[in-house]
This record gives sequence, C-alpha cells and structure tokens, in this order.
Amino acid sequence: MYFWSLNSLYLSSNELDAKTLEEKFVEIDGNKIRYLESGSSKKTLVLVHGLGASSERWQYVLPFFESDFHVIVPDLIGFGYSDKPIADYTIDYFSNFLKKFLISLGVEQTSIIGSSLGGQIAAEYASSNSQHVDKLILVSPSGIMKQSTFALDAYIMAALYPNQQSAKNAFETMDGSGKKIPMTIIDGFVTRMKLPNAKFAFMSTLLGLKNCDLITKKLENISSSTLVIWGSDDPVIPITFADDFVSSIINCKFHEMPNCGHTPYVQEPELFASRVLEFLNN
Repeated sequence: MYFWSLNSLYLSSNELDAKTLEEKFVEIDGNKIRYLESGSSKKTLVLVHGLGASSERWQYVLPFFESDFHVIVPDLIGFGYSDKPIADYTIDYFSNFLKKFLISLGVEQTSIIGSSLGGQIAAEYASSNSQHVDKLILVSPSGIMKQSTFALDAYIMAALYPNQQSAKNAFETMDGSGKKIPMTIIDGFVTRMKLPNAKFAFMSTLLGLKNCDLITKKLENISSSTLVIWGSDDPVIPITFADDFVSSIINCKFHEMPNCGHTPYVQEPELFASRVLEFLNN
C-alpha cells in the first residue's frame, strides 16, 4: 500500500476553496486512487460523488465541512483521476472498493455523504458495514429508478461524445434552474471523459446499474441514522423515488431542497451544508 501527496497536480487554486485541502493518492489492488483531504478533526466525513464525476463535484460545499470534520473525498475507481482498470463496474465492485479505500486510510468510523450513484454505493456499504458508519446522508441516490430520463440521456450523450456543447447541454438540463453553469465544471467533465478507459468505466457502470437488483431490501439493513436529501426539481432521478428510501431505512429523516435539481450541494451549497451539519452534529 503506497501513498503520494502532491501539491495540486490537477487542481488550480481557484477550483477549490477549502483552506487545508491536500491532494493525495493511495494504491489499492495495484490501482492508483486519487483523493482530496481537508480538516484536522477527529471526526471523519467521506464524500462520494456520482456517475462520471470526481471529487471536484463537491468543491462548493467542502469549505463548510472542514472546520468540524476530517473530510476525505475520493475519486471513485474508474472516475476522475483515479485509475480505470478493465473490470465489471458493478455496485458490489464499488462498495468493496469503498471498504478497501477506508481500510487503506485507517478509517474505522466515519459519516458518509453519497450523491446519486455515490448514494447507492454509500447505502450498499452501510447495509453491511453499519457498525463503521456514524451517520449516512444520501443525496438523490440511485438504486430504485430503472428507467432513464431525458436529463440522464443527455448526460450519457455528453460522456460518449465529450465536448463543451454536449457537456453544457447536459449540466444545464440536470441543473434545471436556467442559471449559467461555470466553465470549470464543463471543461473538467470533458477533460476527464477523454482520459483513457473513461468511457469504458462510465458505460460499464451504467450496465452494472441496469442489471443490479433494487436496493430496497438492503436498505432495511441500514442501522445508521440516515438523512435523505432531494432536490424538488431533480430531472435526473425525480423526487418521487425519495419515499422508497425514507420508508425502507429504519432511522431516516427527509429534507427537500426547494428549487434544486440533481446536485443541491452545487446549486445551494450553504443551505445544503447547513442542513447536513445540523444533522451530523445533533
């Protein structure tokens, strides 16, 4: 197991505002995994991004967490600037990866925030490792919805044909607010999707999601206190799927983010962080 600490190999100073942010790498099963680390608290918080994303997806909300938590933000295997081996990118594969990643960093106890695909991975992990999960936050998680949506189709097209126009169209559709999407988000996505094996990992993950069982039964095994957050106007995974999670998890609260799409932590980072910190600190 090997560690690297690099001084912003992939990040420019204006991309992330967290004061103590470090970019690091760890080797897991022969694959180099990139992650960001911030804060010095004894309490750990792990943020897990969604399909086709990277740790940068959390850039607007990270600064709100670093005072209260030791924050760890991985690029999932197959995504971001982590290695992208030829493998079957199933939910079990990602859940096992998350377990190995946390063990490799010596994290025995943590709270986890997972968004979209990351929410499903976090829920899958918590369903069999609740003793290691203090609190769980699921943001518009996948795992129940099987049919596609117009916004998801636009995102898939942008991944397959990555350019500024396709990415701009996809992110504007997923956002749903009509606001301008920062070019750093668009350009970052295009750059990452042009990396070797990026499209393979993306499509293999989609196939894994299509073929996996509904997560409903596993949700019943989650004993960690859980908060489900959903954007009221989410066009990727509509809020109508929220009740499947809230009603299946034993100790679960629900919070709707008004006028938000699929990533409320991008659209309203301060409000999102406020609700999350209220949950985590009580």
